[in-house]
Amino acid sequence: QLQLVESGGGLVQPGGSLRLSCAASGFTLDRYAIGWFRQAPGKEREGVSYISSSGGSTYYADSVKGRFTIFTDNAKNTVYLQMNSMKPEDTAVYYCAARMRVSVWYAPRSYDYWGQGTQVTVSS
Repeated sequence: QLQLVESGGGLVQPGGSLRLSCAASGFTLDRYAIGWFRQAPGKEREGVSYISSSGGSTYYADSVKGRFTIFTDNAKNTVYLQMNSMKPEDTAVYYCAARMRVSVWYAPRSYDYWGQGTQVTVSS
């Protein structure tokens, strides 16, 4: 059974950092692309970042470029999202999602499998 579990969310002050984890089970990440999404109250789910199955391609939303970094630890079968210089507008529930081949990385419809989400709140 293919499963994704996010962790690492919490409360952080503006300018602070958090690292989110997306642990995969039932499949190996070297065969699946992973996307990170977020959804704030009253807003649509939006693509934040993406990493290909090989790790050779990464993409970021303009709003997080230069602040967030996505990377994979194949030994732990886990994808991470390092978030630095965080802003209040980063507050949302963050989800990771997987699919073997992704057509449009920032579109939720491109993914088959989703985690349950982890809450991130940026506030002083």
